[in-house]
Amino acid sequence: MGQGCPVWWLLLAGAVFADTYPRQPGMDVEHYVFRVELSDSSSEVRGDARVDVRVVLDGVAELALDFANGMTVDGVSEHGAGVAYVHTADRLRLALKPLGKAGERRSVTVRYHGTPAGGLRIGPNAYGKRMFWTLHWPNLARQWLPVIDHPYDKATSEFVVTAPAKYQVVANGGLVETEDLGDGRRRTHWKESVPIPSWLNAIAAGEFSVRHFGSYRGVELSNWVYLQDREKGTAMFDTATRDAIAFFSEFVAPYPYEKLASVQVPGFQGGMEHASVIFYGEKWPAPERAAGLVAHEIAHQWFGNSVTERDWDDVWLSEGFATYFSMLCAEHVSGRDAFVLRLQQSRTVLLSATDKLPGVDVVHDGLADMKLVINDLVYQKGAWTLHMLRGLIGMDAFRAGVREYYARYRNGNATTADFQRIMETNGDRPLGWFFNQWLRRPGVPEVKGSWNFDGKAVKVVLRQAGELYRLPMEIAIDGRVEKIELNEREQTFSFPAEKAPAAVTLDPNLWVLMKSEFH
Repeated sequence: MGQGCPVWWLLLAGAVFADTYPRQPGMDVEHYVFRVELSDSSSEVRGDARVDVRVVLDGVAELALDFANGMTVDGVSEHGAGVAYVHTADRLRLALKPLGKAGERRSVTVRYHGTPAGGLRIGPNAYGKRMFWTLHWPNLARQWLPVIDHPYDKATSEFVVTAPAKYQVVANGGLVETEDLGDGRRRTHWKESVPIPSWLNAIAAGEFSVRHFGSYRGVELSNWVYLQDREKGTAMFDTATRDAIAFFSEFVAPYPYEKLASVQVPGFQGGMEHASVIFYGEKWPAPERAAGLVAHEIAHQWFGNSVTERDWDDVWLSEGFATYFSMLCAEHVSGRDAFVLRLQQSRTVLLSATDKLPGVDVVHDGLADMKLVINDLVYQKGAWTLHMLRGLIGMDAFRAGVREYYARYRNGNATTADFQRIMETNGDRPLGWFFNQWLRRPGVPEVKGSWNFDGKAVKVVLRQAGELYRLPMEIAIDGRVEKIELNEREQTFSFPAEKAPAAVTLDPNLWVLMKSEFH
């Protein structure tokens, strides 16, 4: 974590984390300055990285940075004096002399060069124009930047990029300065003043059409798209960006970063939610899907970026939140029908993923293989868990809990347990059963049922197959909504009625994730 991390938390780090990344409880990186040189004549990158750290424990002898061995270290220094180092197994270990003392600040600079195997990409866009752009998710920043490449350590950062003058360069945070060097190159300096995890650091350099289209409450809004796609970029981003930033700023809290830039890059589909500078794959979705994508990536600025999962096991706190909050944005902007359609689409994807990923939970357990960090359950079942939580405790308590969760962990890290505790307080009930059955159990409930009218009452019989779930739900009888809880293998519910109803509907308002047959 970059700022404001209590010492007691770091001392307990080894006890509370589950994934296998080797943390450093004695050191806290607070700030990076990345100075890099890009060229049209080569794919080699030259750079130096200044790493400012705060020592947390007395006697710390080493700072270890993730850095791919495909890059060559030219030297390491601290205040001009050489620092001994070992660079092996994609890890750069720096010896601290004298030993670190709790509370002191240290600053080391790593000089290096090489051709990145990942992280930074160099190549043509759809129109054959050369570009440079980063894709660090989930732990590829180390392929060309010496960093702590894990979400537990957040830091502020700067990019000082020297590139051919024909390129516009965009990165995280606010623009500090641009300087033409007189030799056909331009130096561009961006500074991110809010702590973020390493993978959210980003740069893009290309021949962009840069369009500033105003601001929202002091936050500058801009689009960086290919020259040939200028008009399409306006249609893709302007309205959707304004709708999303306005909704999330009101529902959760003010936007957390200096600007909101939408940037078109090659090499992938969808979006990548880098803090303040969102990248979108150059082949944009159909117009009816564009607003959802934009809302998803903007929602990440609050969830995933500002409040970051402390551990890769809890990545649903990023992707599940962004997925559901993009649905809430659709509900706010386009109405209930648009929201229900998104829920139904999500459920279809989720049920398919459940069949393809038997035994897989939403919350990972000791994740070691980063190729497994993301799947459709993390997105869709995570989103449905939030939706069912909203249905269970009510919209007012849900919103209050989300706002408290964000306020408490803003610019820091959180776990599923942290979120659960806050929602229990705001929902005024224990929720361990709820979080366990939806996030830590594979599969979904299977419910079959039927109803009949006996002249005095409507009787509804419901049965669960497989593992039992606790399912608070609604039944609509000719539009009259009754609340029940299904928690046994078979249960019968009776509702007084004067005549046979025309229709009896299970879960009429779509609050419960399940496979169901009801006659």
